[in-house]
Amino acid sequence: MYKRILVATDGSKLSQKAVKTGIDLATLAGAELVAVKVVPRYPQSYFEGSVPLSVDEVGRIEREWTDHGQAVVDAVKKAATENGLKAKSVVVKSDLIAEALLAAAKKHKCDLIVMASHGRKGIKRLLLGSETQQVLTHSTIPVLVLR
Repeated sequence: MYKRILVATDGSKLSQKAVKTGIDLATLAGAELVAVKVVPRYPQSYFEGSVPLSVDEVGRIEREWTDHGQAVVDAVKKAATENGLKAKSVVVKSDLIAEALLAAAKKHKCDLIVMASHGRKGIKRLLLGSETQQVLTHSTIPVLVLR
């Protein structure tokens, strides 16, 4: 069935549903789990109100995002290994979440992507976009979406 399952997580309560389902499915299939968190590459050099950020501040923020991302995927890896699974934890730096997830699935030779969706509709979906929709549209492997 599946040999390697990518689980996309951001550490939120909603993504925990995808993590649990991914672990359960990997356990049933005897598959390896690849936990992925995408973090932004760098903060903008200014925010609303034109408050500039120094190079040191940008570096500090990037380290915080990366460290937080690593903690999130390490927690998933720990949960997976406690269930007897082989697991990897991966943090990807990118401003394009969907593309980063698809690239990670290809790089790690995954044959299923498990992720959560907020299920936004109408104007919220138009304004906020949908990373899940982008993954569904461009993926060449199956995608399991949970709400």
